[in-house]
Amino acid sequence: MASSLSLPEEDFSCTVCLDIFKDPVMLSCSHSFCQACLKECWKDKESLSCPVCRRRSSKDQPPINRSLKNLCEALRERRQTDPTTGSKVFCSQHSEKLSLFCLEDKEPICLVCQVSRKHKDHDCIPVDEAVQDHKEELQTDLKPLQEKLKIFNKVKQTCDQTAVHIKSQAQHTEKQIKKEFEKLHQFLREEEEARIAVLKEEEKQKSQKMKEKIEQMNREISSLSDTIRAIEGELKDEDISFLQNFKTTKERAQCTLPDLQLVSGGLIDVAKHLGNLKFRVWEKMKEIIKHTPVILDPNTASSGLSLSDDLTSVSRTGPKHQLPDNPERFMKYTTILGSKGFSSGKHSWEVELGDRPCWIMGVAKESIDRKGGVSSSPEYGIWVIRQDSGNYSNGKGETLLLKKKPQRIRVQLDYDQGEVSFYDSIDMTLIYTYKDTFTETLYPYFSIGSAGDVKSTGVQICQSEVSANVS
Repeated sequence: MASSLSLPEEDFSCTVCLDIFKDPVMLSCSHSFCQACLKECWKDKESLSCPVCRRRSSKDQPPINRSLKNLCEALRERRQTDPTTGSKVFCSQHSEKLSLFCLEDKEPICLVCQVSRKHKDHDCIPVDEAVQDHKEELQTDLKPLQEKLKIFNKVKQTCDQTAVHIKSQAQHTEKQIKKEFEKLHQFLREEEEARIAVLKEEEKQKSQKMKEKIEQMNREISSLSDTIRAIEGELKDEDISFLQNFKTTKERAQCTLPDLQLVSGGLIDVAKHLGNLKFRVWEKMKEIIKHTPVILDPNTASSGLSLSDDLTSVSRTGPKHQLPDNPERFMKYTTILGSKGFSSGKHSWEVELGDRPCWIMGVAKESIDRKGGVSSSPEYGIWVIRQDSGNYSNGKGETLLLKKKPQRIRVQLDYDQGEVSFYDSIDMTLIYTYKDTFTETLYPYFSIGSAGDVKSTGVQICQSEVSANVS
């Protein structure tokens, strides 16, 4: 078909209407015409002859030439289509160029369509104006999509970073878990060895005592057996001899040996070794197991902070390291939250500040802005005190006058009473108390400022005593 379409259009044109064939029929003389054109030519004529060669047709209803019809339809379709874009540029109904755009029906039309019944009263504009207007409209619609694509790409990048970070977190956490359990295993191994050593020592001592007791009994039994045999021998003597030795034999028969008794406490004190064994080991384990009331949440830490392996100490690092921008993380300031929030009751913790010159600490509500730069004040849901190179203040900007620089500060939260208090832990001197109404979960809040040229330690959450009450 492609090679056939390369022929001139004249080969596909009706000699009557001079247009491309529509429903072409072929006469016995091999000439073809549009079916409608042929009917019009034969109208009211007695002789049905070919309009070209005048040869009489053998059929009054010649058949449609299907092959030619298909070729003509393809040719008409191609003629209506822009070869560069593949778009139709001619009206499929009138074969006129599509030069107008109907604003009501939202479609290109030709000049004939404009005056037709369908589009007669519709507003129309030139195609080039419609193209310009629609391109501007589409550009406007495109901008939000482009912005959304930027957001999606940014989120995708964050997800990629998060996936890498998750793997790194899992590997590091697994390593720390094994390290901590190895400490416990080592403690239990040493404790097991020590307790077995005590058991072995008791076994050795009591076995030695029992050995000595058995040797003593063997000597007594041997002596007593000798005496019995001697007396039994005297009983066999003649009368005179028996009587002559009776006094001596009588004295020998008077046994002065005390009765032998088993020594009390000679057995292994099993109850001492096994009684409440796990509990006693756990009590001793408290010497190496420490409890910290606040554990820092690394998923909230800004990239300028570094945490200890046990998540109880935080310090400021040098260059910021790459971390995923997850929703929980602070991005602008070097801030971190505790991992557990409080929505009722009383809670307290102590913080070792050391010689760090700039810090902020207290509590913050869960919904605080973690990406922007908000003030650490109750107005934004943050109740804190701060130090800035020896100057102390609260979150309202009010100066706090302290008699001495606190090395350790105690934070006491009474959620139900709406109070947050700060004390110098050394002498429990009150530094400041907030009174407010809390409506959200509150988290321990820490923000670490720059130490400048001062060599400074991190901020350390203090450990609390582990106790067990047994009644």
